[in-house]
Amino acid sequence: MGVKNSDQYSMKHLNRTVDPIIASTLEKEVVIKNANKTVSCQKIHEIAQNLRVEPKDVGIQADLMKLRIKECQLGLFGHEPNGKNFNIDVEISEELNCAIQNITKDSRITCIKCWEIASKFGIERLDVGSVCEKLGIKIKYCQLNAF
Repeated sequence: MGVKNSDQYSMKHLNRTVDPIIASTLEKEVVIKNANKTVSCQKIHEIAQNLRVEPKDVGIQADLMKLRIKECQLGLFGHEPNGKNFNIDVEISEELNCAIQNITKDSRITCIKCWEIASKFGIERLDVGSVCEKLGIKIKYCQLNAF
């Protein structure tokens, strides 16, 4: 999504206003590239943890500030040049496959559940996203409210 579409981010939150504390903290992490103001998924999570707020609250503020969120930790969006960043050669153990399948409903799994699986198995979040992609499982309900 280019600069011309950046207004769409804030349109999702018509009833919300910019929080000055979150906004000033976010502003320190903004990277400008190709006329886009961006901030990474990882930075948003760090800000949320440091400010003791929910990641979605920082994600909403990023939207209100018309920032593009980049480098989803599950590989879903914001990775240049192709947008997504999956490891097509990721190995899927039977145990990992079972863990994912057991919490998948209607071929969907939440972002937070993917993070929990990564933590439980001691693997990268990107690998869990890659496994879901390989298995045809859609990841829904981004912790940052991006999707």
